[in-house]
Amino acid sequence: MAIPTAASTPAVALTADLTQAELFTQIAGNASLSASFWINIALAGVAILLFVYMGRNVADSRAQLIFVATMMVPLVSISSYTGLVSGLTVSVISVPYPGGGSEEVLIMWGRYLTWALSTPMILIALGLLAGTNLTKLFTAVVMDIGMCITGLAAALTTSSLLLRWFWYLLSCAFFVAVLYVLLVEWPADAREAGTAEIFGTLKTLTVVLWLGYPIFWALGSEGLAVLTTTQTSWAYSLLDVGAKYVFAFLLLRWVVANQNVISTVGSGSLGAATASAD
Repeated sequence: MAIPTAASTPAVALTADLTQAELFTQIAGNASLSASFWINIALAGVAILLFVYMGRNVADSRAQLIFVATMMVPLVSISSYTGLVSGLTVSVISVPYPGGGSEEVLIMWGRYLTWALSTPMILIALGLLAGTNLTKLFTAVVMDIGMCITGLAAALTTSSLLLRWFWYLLSCAFFVAVLYVLLVEWPADAREAGTAEIFGTLKTLTVVLWLGYPIFWALGSEGLAVLTTTQTSWAYSLLDVGAKYVFAFLLLRWVVANQNVISTVGSGSLGAATASAD
């Protein structure tokens, strides 16, 4: 599935042995594909500066911990998207498709590294907000990392179409465990902690947007190829905008305005455990 190049850029056939410089040329030559990366680099940079400014007067230790976890999201994203746009964290592999045959596809495996590092930070911030205990928080984070790693395995498996989709289903199974924590366990904790209203908003935003990732994987160039590589990239990038930057802004704005509530949240949580250890 060759990505179209601009008229001024010599076309290079997609093969597994492309150099990083050639991959960079391919990406730069496709204005739409590269824009799907650059928009996140720009937004991540703005988010980092904005969140630093928002957190300048945060004094409560628990609120500071939420800020640190949330700040890691745009920090990871700006690094990851720079890797994508530079050709560092992309590869060309021969993807098998239903019905037989395969096609050379640009796989953006750097996105999985982003998700494996940033989504646990989102869950840590949500868990701290809900006042959950360490066991539930650890469970959510481990299941989330398992989801990302098995998703990467699905994207990179070329030996068998069946195994490729088995990895995908395994990733979805990990995702179901994360959804259970978000939808069943943590809402009850948030009600007890007095943060149910903001948690409910962020939970809904997270669940709705995170559901988009496996859907677009299945429809995209890594799955059934209903969408092109560029369309798949834009789908992921737009989901990232909402799931990362919009989510982080809503959370941190509430934390800044409600530090007194945050300071009284949950005795069994990570924040309380850290404070008691001191």
